[in-house]
Amino acid sequence: VKEFEKALCKYLQCDNLVALNSATSALHLAVSMIKRKPKTDAWPGVKDGDEVLTSALTCTATNWPALANDLNIKWVDADPATCNMDLDDLESKLSDKTKIIIVVHWGGYPVNLDRIKDIQQKSIDLYGFAPLIIEDCAHGFGSKYKNLHLGNHGNYACYSFQAIKHLTSVDGGALILPDEEEYKRAKLLRWYGIDRESNRKDFRCEDDISEWGFKFHMNDVNATIGLTNLAPVDKIIERHKENAAFYDENLKDIEGVTLLDRSADCKSSFWIYTLKVDRQQDFMAKMKEHNIMVSRVHERNDKHSCVGQYKSQLKNLDKLVGEMICIPAGWWITDEQRKYIVEC
Repeated sequence: VKEFEKALCKYLQCDNLVALNSATSALHLAVSMIKRKPKTDAWPGVKDGDEVLTSALTCTATNWPALANDLNIKWVDADPATCNMDLDDLESKLSDKTKIIIVVHWGGYPVNLDRIKDIQQKSIDLYGFAPLIIEDCAHGFGSKYKNLHLGNHGNYACYSFQAIKHLTSVDGGALILPDEEEYKRAKLLRWYGIDRESNRKDFRCEDDISEWGFKFHMNDVNATIGLTNLAPVDKIIERHKENAAFYDENLKDIEGVTLLDRSADCKSSFWIYTLKVDRQQDFMAKMKEHNIMVSRVHERNDKHSCVGQYKSQLKNLDKLVGEMICIPAGWWITDEQRKYIVEC
């Protein structure tokens, strides 16, 4: 595990990374750490009734950790140009109860992290503190914002190495911490709060545990697989990018198809390739006729009955879910197959 962590830090050019058994665990650990973060002059602590501002367009793994930590969810609308969070709507929903903001880099396309910092500053100006940011980077291994890998912008950042990600350890994840103090804390909390590196007299009997933790650590089998799969990951990511560039060029003038925005600051690794179509259901049926798998990938989280109490109006998302669709763009797609997909 230590070797995998070192290799990840080198690849991502980051510090303060802990390997975990899933990205879901990374998200849960990040939320839990923030919830229990001691009060300071700059941080009021988390109280009953405090909120997590988050996107409904994501895997449920993003948002269920907020529920598991007894925090309230406030949904933020989607940006139809990127499928990421609508940052204008995010800013408008800030309150003195906003303690955490979870941003999802949809498909690997980075959220505007400079704008996120501006929104944190607005909260400082209004309420005297900045909500802490958790970046869900599950889609974004290899993605960069302003030429820096995700996880290097001062936030909590969660990666996934689940079976179908760019980099897989069969299952696993990582959490990048914003500073060394939180890193040391995360190392303890991922394994019950026990310091596994202490010189205790009896290895089977732990020293005093000052803060209880979880069983979220990665094992050496998954770490070894992940370490081995780092070798070809650049080629894998590059192929995803090549396929996406091919689609960008060849789908841009097709009637009824709208491509998502691209920015020079936001370099996506294109775990998935998303576009918008005017007749989504007809499109899906037609692609199925041609043996091409297409999908929206994730159901909107706010439709589930377990979060019914947080229901709110999300006009952009209401329209977007009837238009967005993802087409095959993975490393396994050949030149002939991507041409066939475009022709279909």
